[in-house]
Amino acid sequence: MKYLITGATGKLGSKIVNTLLEAVPASEVAVSVRNPEKATLLKEKGVDVRHGDFDKPETLETAFKGVERLLIISADGDNDTRIRQHASVVEAAEAAGVKFIAYTSLADATNSQNLMAPPHVETEGAIERTGIPHAFLRNNWYLENELGSIQGVLAGAPWVTAARDGKVGWALQQDYAEAAANVLMADDFEQDVFELSGPLHTQAELVEALGEVLGREVELQEVSADAYANVMRGAGVPEEVIPLVVGIQESIRNGSLEVESSDFELLLGRPVTPLKDALKQLIETL
Repeated sequence: MKYLITGATGKLGSKIVNTLLEAVPASEVAVSVRNPEKATLLKEKGVDVRHGDFDKPETLETAFKGVERLLIISADGDNDTRIRQHASVVEAAEAAGVKFIAYTSLADATNSQNLMAPPHVETEGAIERTGIPHAFLRNNWYLENELGSIQGVLAGAPWVTAARDGKVGWALQQDYAEAAANVLMADDFEQDVFELSGPLHTQAELVEALGEVLGREVELQEVSADAYANVMRGAGVPEEVIPLVVGIQESIRNGSLEVESSDFELLLGRPVTPLKDALKQLIETL
């Protein structure tokens, strides 16, 4: 069996590879990366490091040669760029004769009002049209996405949000990584769409849990979208990124991430790491 993970030097990708290596020989694991020099440590472990650039389709079919089970980690970038890149990846996977494709998608992608949903809808559709057996890992939200706010709180700032009472199914990237690795290794699941959402919490509940972990009260500051944008500018967020971070708050506020599901536990074979335990783990890394 030959497994391949794209984007394997990224934060999520590296966790998936390391999880996979705990279960299968390194000789069965390949990675496709834009810059192979950044995957030196993986190569030293015996992983098959291949050059695959989403912007250079000619590299992808070669990278996927001989691969039976492929995990496509969604790329970064604007929606149009991601749609174009993902289409190239799916086309190359089909041309290379890949037998199974797993893809990291977004919570409730096909019905979502989330501003980041369109590339995931397009990519899921492209994979379905190949007829290749597949699994869509509809990841809700990484708790690591809140590290900036957590660091601000540790420095004495309030937790600022424009998401109101919108709920999120936060979970650690490590939980998502283990779920992805388990899907990649298994072929006995009776479904091909997995809504990977942790227990749902509002911003206020997240802040309360953070306060309990820190042993002090954390101030929650609820603001308008415009005020949130100004806070982000003051925190040094680049102007071109402001619409994205404000849009994420809107996506939470409109319920796009309020997805209840037991699929996470199904893939993990255990409960998702509890919120306070997950917060403790993140704070210990800072």
